[in-house]
Amino acid sequence: MGKSDFLTPKAIANKIKSKGLQKQRWYCQMCQKQCRDENGFKCHCMSESHQRQLLLASENPQQFMDYFSEEFRNDFLELLRRRFGTKRVHNNIVYNEYISHREHIHMNATQWETLTDFTKWLGRERLCKVDETPKGWYIQYIDRDPETIRQQLELEKKKKQDLDDEEKTAKFIEEQVRRGLEGKEQEAPTFTELSRENDEEKVTFNLSKGACSSSGATSSKSSTLGPSALKTVGSSASVKRKESAQSSAQSKEKKKKKSALDEIMEIEEEKKRTARTDYWLQPEIIVKIITKKLGEKYHKKKGIVKEVIDKYTAVVKMIDSGDKLKLDQTHLETVIPAPGKRILVLNGGYRGNEGTLESINEKTFSSTIVIETGPLKGRGVEGIQYEDFSKLA
Repeated sequence: MGKSDFLTPKAIANKIKSKGLQKQRWYCQMCQKQCRDENGFKCHCMSESHQRQLLLASENPQQFMDYFSEEFRNDFLELLRRRFGTKRVHNNIVYNEYISHREHIHMNATQWETLTDFTKWLGRERLCKVDETPKGWYIQYIDRDPETIRQQLELEKKKKQDLDDEEKTAKFIEEQVRRGLEGKEQEAPTFTELSRENDEEKVTFNLSKGACSSSGATSSKSSTLGPSALKTVGSSASVKRKESAQSSAQSKEKKKKKSALDEIMEIEEEKKRTARTDYWLQPEIIVKIITKKLGEKYHKKKGIVKEVIDKYTAVVKMIDSGDKLKLDQTHLETVIPAPGKRILVLNGGYRGNEGTLESINEKTFSSTIVIETGPLKGRGVEGIQYEDFSKLA
């Protein structure tokens, strides 16, 4: 009986059965073919294509094992980096997510027999930080990306510069204090005994500004405050309080009366401080498929992003055929429209804003856009890279 035709009941049934994961013992890693049952696997092992593939593998088995080991390691580390970053996570959690992909490389085709052996190997090669606990092995990805290292060095340099500025300020204050004390001779305090000739005499104190001295003899020249002096002191204190209250009120009014330009500048500075992200997919943008794994039917074809899953995966509806594909962002690229068309900013400080493409600079691979949404509406922005924006559907 020939192969089932397209959209016949048998073809639809076979397509439904082929979805999802199957048993690992019925998977042929050399041919990368998954069989649904034992009979299908037996028939595949007896097929001519499988025998031919075994002959090729028998000539250089180490080459095939090294290839599968490298593919398994790269895919595992890529999933760990993008899904968990530098967080500490159980190795079995990462492995379960890895094998959920139907076309993954099976571990029995690699040089590692168990997941524990692979985890220990990652620790020896310093690709991850590994530690063993009563609950099992935990791994933590070590990010050696040049961009990440550069950001860490810049952050450390900034912290060191801040510390240097604080030390310079402290030394400057010490120098000012030293210079201020050089012109004045510090008088050593003199202590005198409190004594009086008879019991009727009173001991008086003469308090002067910045110094304190005591005398044991009675004197009519002792400093006293009269009623007029108290009034003068009270009036001067009230004047100072009024002046301080007025100055504080004026400063509050200045803070409240903030112009719209200042608010826009603050918003723009906040946007510029926003860190770039490694994901850029957004709904309702037009993208182009750049992978060749799907065949020439979809290669270099354009589609519209209908849904974003886990920030890195999108459901793309093809413009020509209307087919829906689930693709990773590494298999897609942005689409640059003609000047005057609407675009969406996907990364950077202006992420999420819609705009209009004004011009393109082919030498710097950047463009100039005009923001059309948000508080910066009507503002022209230069130097937006090609990968940071895409055409809107």
